[in-house]
Amino acid sequence: MRYLGMVKKPPKRPSDPIALAKVIGDLATGQTEQIPADQPTDEEIRRVMSLLGKKGGLKGGKARAAKLSPTTRAEIARKAAKTRWKRKTSKE
Repeated sequence: MRYLGMVKKPPKRPSDPIALAKVIGDLATGQTEQIPADQPTDEEIRRVMSLLGKKGGLKGGKARAAKLSPTTRAEIARKAAKTRWKRKTSKE
């Protein structure tokens, strides 16, 4: 529905079950317009991407350590220790 050049957006689907029930009731009675089913809302996209990021982040370091050979792990640790000790401890 257009009003003075503005487009009325359909309501977002809330994550709260009670609020979601109200939105579904409003859609069923025709009080609001229906949200297209093939387009997820921004909130849904953010929630899914956050969960995927957490899932991958939790197993990333362990998977990388399992793939490295002991020699390569030692080289990485040696380089890290050398970098730590190379830093100046006092600010001048």
